[in-house]
This record gives sequence, C-alpha cells and structure tokens, in this order.
Amino acid sequence: MRVFVTGATGWVGAVVVKELVGAGHQVTGLSRSDEKAPALAAQGAEVLRATLDDLEALRHAASASDAVIHLGFNHDFSKFAENAEQDRRAIEAMGGVLEGTDKPLVVTSGVALLAPGRVATEADQPPTDPSYPRKSEAAAQALAARGVRTATVRLAPSVHGLGDHGFIPILIGLARQSGVSAYPGEGLNRWPAVHRSDAGRLYRLVIETGVSEPVYHAIADEGIPFRAIAEVIGRRLGLPVESRGSEHFGWFGGFAAADMPASSQLTRSRLGWEPTGPGLIADIDQPGYYPG
Repeated sequence: MRVFVTGATGWVGAVVVKELVGAGHQVTGLSRSDEKAPALAAQGAEVLRATLDDLEALRHAASASDAVIHLGFNHDFSKFAENAEQDRRAIEAMGGVLEGTDKPLVVTSGVALLAPGRVATEADQPPTDPSYPRKSEAAAQALAARGVRTATVRLAPSVHGLGDHGFIPILIGLARQSGVSAYPGEGLNRWPAVHRSDAGRLYRLVIETGVSEPVYHAIADEGIPFRAIAEVIGRRLGLPVESRGSEHFGWFGGFAAADMPASSQLTRSRLGWEPTGPGLIADIDQPGYYPG
C-alpha cells in the first residue's frame, strides 16, 4: 500500500513512517523543512517538500496514494485558531480528491474538552461551539457525509517518550524557572497519556484494518492525576511540590487544570491494539527527561 503521511518528520509522524515502512508499505512523507528531509528519506520514504498551505501538492500526493494519514499541524499556540483553519483547509483539499475512490483518510485530533469531568469514549462527539478551535474531526465528518472513507485518531494530551517536546517538558521548564513543581487546585484533575511508539503503531493498524470506525483513541493511561505528574518532576528536580493558581501556569493554565480522562476500550477491541510502551509516570521518572 502507498500511504501519504503529512507531518512525517514530527514527533508522532516519524514513528508512523517507521511503522509503515517496517511493515512493507510505500510511504510518501511531507516535510516542510529542508533540514528534516534527509532523515525522512533515510527511513525509506519518498520526500515531498511542501507545506500545509501547498494545497495542490497535497491533492496530487493524496490522489497518487492508496491511503492518507494526516498528522501535520502547526503547534504555535499563539495562533492556534489560525493553525486550526490551515488544518481544515488541508483536510478538505486531500479529502476532495479521495471522494468516490474508497481510499481512506485518517486525520488527527485530541481528547481535551470532549467530556470534562468524566471518562471520554470514542462515541463522544467534539464540541460544536464555534469557539472550539480544532476543526479536524468536523472536517472529517463533513467528508464522510460526502462518501469519503474517513477516521479520526484522537491523541492523548501527553504523547510521551525520551525526546518529548510537548506538555511535560513545558511543566519541567516552568518548575525550573519558578522553583516549584506546581499542580492546580488539589491536583486531582486527570490527564490521559500514550507512549509515542504505541501511538505510531495505532495509526498503522487503523490503515491496515480498513478504517472501519469513525474514531479511534490513542490512549494508554486513562487518567493520571496532575499532582502525580508534579510529584515526579519535583522529586527529579529537587523542588517543592505545591498547589498554585492558574496564573502560575500562564497561557497553559486552563489546559493544566483540565480534567480529561479518556478510554480506548473500543479502539483496543477493534484493532487488537495493546500499548506496550512505558506508562507516563514511569517514563518521566527517567534522567533523560531532565537534561542539563
């Protein structure tokens, strides 16, 4: 199978490419960076040097492939709504050329805000509030209504592993800067998590099993109390672990306080997917998470 992967040089995308190539698939990977393109080629992928704004290039690559996995996203949170709109346009461009072909398109979203305060499942629908910025799942649903075979993989907020540059390193950096490893309120709000290797394998299984479900959850740890995360960071850095208000976390405050546990029971039963990587607490309790 020839698979077109956007975000192919990213944190999750690079593992997806490795999984696909290792399973014998041909991969065309999108790279928006000249610096990262050689590493992608070294994995055995054909490199498409373009950006998510190059809609004609996306259409051509999608049309020439048997399946598309869309992981590309600009994670500059200072312009999140703008980036979400770029994401939507890219999905619509690729999905448009797949209409009437039965070729699958797998897009990426998250579980935040799906079901605040309770365990979210694959059956939960994303918020329809216009203020909800991420539009990937809604775009996939609109394409499905036109007959395009689509699915959404919802990633955990922490896709962890050594080399992680996501939310856990942000918390580590904040702890070093402030001198305290903080948690919001009582720290009982829960974060789901998945190891990078398990997330990459899930995308491959979704493609290989025929994209039979509209939604899959890349969730290994259903919900880790935020305070437990802060305690590991504090112990590793030799800092006190204390409660702080949202202002302590800056732009990250609302997300840090979110209670967003999520299940992957349906995903596991449909795909035969069982996470094998370390859990979040064991993973961040390694010296490699605290360089310098």
